[in-house]
Amino acid sequence: MYRTKQMVLAMSIAMASQFSFAGTTVYIPLGTANQVIAVDGDKDTISAAYDGVDNPHGLVATPDGEYLVAGSLKETALKAGDSKDKPNSKLFLIHPGHGHVMSTIAVAGWTHHQAITPDGRYVISTHPIRGYISIVDLQSNEVVKTVKTGPAPNYTLVTRDGKKVYVSNSGNGTISEIDAASWTVTRNLKAGPSPEHTIFAKDEKSIYVANARAGKVSVVSIAKGDVIKSYPIGKSVHGLDISDDGSTLYATSKKEDKLVAVDVTTDKMRSIQLAPAPYHLNTIHGTGKIYVSSRKSPVIWVVDQKNLKVLGEIKIPGGEAHQMSIVRD
Repeated sequence: MYRTKQMVLAMSIAMASQFSFAGTTVYIPLGTANQVIAVDGDKDTISAAYDGVDNPHGLVATPDGEYLVAGSLKETALKAGDSKDKPNSKLFLIHPGHGHVMSTIAVAGWTHHQAITPDGRYVISTHPIRGYISIVDLQSNEVVKTVKTGPAPNYTLVTRDGKKVYVSNSGNGTISEIDAASWTVTRNLKAGPSPEHTIFAKDEKSIYVANARAGKVSVVSIAKGDVIKSYPIGKSVHGLDISDDGSTLYATSKKEDKLVAVDVTTDKMRSIQLAPAPYHLNTIHGTGKIYVSSRKSPVIWVVDQKNLKVLGEIKIPGGEAHQMSIVRD
């Protein structure tokens, strides 16, 4: 489903067999290192690296794990007279089986985070300085629509049924709800002063929102369209994810060097110190672990979900680890 004609011609069964993965693989963009790495999520070791990706930040994998789509923070300057929507940045399509970038897709403006629809057809890229998102069709490898959401769109969630998309707008404290059939904004939910990273509650009835400047995670009821609860995390709250069973929320505070766990049933909180500057985080589903990157050091901490004990570290070759994507075989 995800192959273009050009990709089909380029594919090699022999090469694919040389780069096969099994178990849990975590794909991680390394920003200024201009690289994406693959980490064995069971052994916590780097298993592959993909070069030639300009300053990747947001990253998603297709549902079958066959392709990765990495967004770039790099863009070329527009010239006088150019349309502000002229393509000046790229998305990079990586085939892990081949071990390299297969092709690129032109987009207007650098992209922050990526999301993908459950059928693997569309990638949604946020463009904070443009105030809109791009909808990229992976069958044609083209932007098929842009949707204005609000100032500084940051992070995107897609419902499991693929019918609704939610985009946090850090510039005006809202989350835009988008109908994925028509790609139109249907309403805006109130989300606190500076909504950035988001994650669904397990039942998808609410959204946990990292309000960076407020130092808290807000709980937004989708039905009510407003904040119903908040958890104080710490200054410059950033990374956000939830446990496999949906009972525990995890968040990082960059400026207070800590990882916080919140029991969403009892609201009880506990934390550990991680330094320096804990940044992006992901629960590695099925392993009982959390990966937490650092904004200031080339390392990823491996933390036990239940007791928050640091199990080890993964040294990365450079840059900083951003939006991770997990594939389970």
